[in-house]
Amino acid sequence: MSEEFKVDDTVDVTDVKCPTTFVKAKVAIEELDEGQILAVRLNDGEPVQNVPRSLKEEGHEILKLNDNQDGTFTLFVKKVGD
Repeated sequence: MSEEFKVDDTVDVTDVKCPTTFVKAKVAIEELDEGQILAVRLNDGEPVQNVPRSLKEEGHEILKLNDNQDGTFTLFVKKVGD
């Protein structure tokens, strides 16, 4: 599977429940520089509905959401602003 963008950091939030999923993703993206890309691994259900929306509301750019075919998804987010 080829990715069309370079991932700068990855955070796995499959071991936590909402709203901690978003908090962990938010902390991880805040540590990046503007324009860098974060991959967030999350569970199906609430996290996959809420985390992308919440990050978008924070002003970040949602690039892609991959279904990992195992009950998890990988969300690719580009940091916007600092």
